[in-house]
Amino acid sequence: MNITIHGIKFQREFVPYIEQLISALHKHNANIYLTAAFQKNLKKSGAKATGFTILPNREKLGEMDFVVSVGGDGTLLDTVSMVGEYEVPILGINTGRMGFLATIAKEDVEKAIEVLYDGKFTIQDRALINLEADQQLFNGVPYGLNEFTIHKRDTSSMITVHTYIDGEYLNSYWADGLIIATPTGSTGYSLSCGGPLISPLAKNFVITPVSPHNLNVRPMIVSDESEITFTIEGRSEKFLISLDSRSTAVEASVKLTVKKEKFVAKLVKFHDYSFFDTLRKKLNWGFDMRN
Repeated sequence: MNITIHGIKFQREFVPYIEQLISALHKHNANIYLTAAFQKNLKKSGAKATGFTILPNREKLGEMDFVVSVGGDGTLLDTVSMVGEYEVPILGINTGRMGFLATIAKEDVEKAIEVLYDGKFTIQDRALINLEADQQLFNGVPYGLNEFTIHKRDTSSMITVHTYIDGEYLNSYWADGLIIATPTGSTGYSLSCGGPLISPLAKNFVITPVSPHNLNVRPMIVSDESEITFTIEGRSEKFLISLDSRSTAVEASVKLTVKKEKFVAKLVKFHDYSFFDTLRKKLNWGFDMRN
């Protein structure tokens, strides 16, 4: 089995778990590849791990059976952008805090590899959001798992985002920004701005304004078959756009359209995983917080 391990940064306290991960894969005679970024940090940490190959190029991902993301949800988002159209199943091991996406606890690394090899898992197809523009943005990686965001820049003044769905005028959002979130992203930035939670396998996007001037403007759920187009006005000549954790400044004249990506992110979920259990644990639902 060919397995690539990817991570961005990790603290030294996580080194024993990473050593356990590589050791557990060796027990199953896996062909282990590390991304260059992960190998650099592994070497810097002084971890005692051998028997792996540096992933030579992104195209090699097409030969992988799984990609293991080691880090928090941000690392898993980075892994999704790296895997892209290859649709290699991703297993998220959580060394971060929230763990909505990377659901395997670091203490369960060895058990997770056993379950993976025993085939006791399902693969969930998670919709991605795609950005089309009249210039190349985000280094040719115009998709994200969580959300696309438009936000003001370099000024305290709000911006106006004229929004159209399938060519039909929806609204002009006078606000600090606007979020278009996938069901997966509904537990992230959109949620913090008052957006609804959406079941991960729903076929929707949610449009959530960021600090709108008009308090009657509320989040709206639309079909993920929709094509959503924007024009932006503001006092600044540029504004910020982002796909998940990647952001860039663009001219107000740039034409922007978002829609569902043609390919999906495949996330490995073990049989004991439940999205609703995760909601209750991470959001403290059902807990009496008065004591």
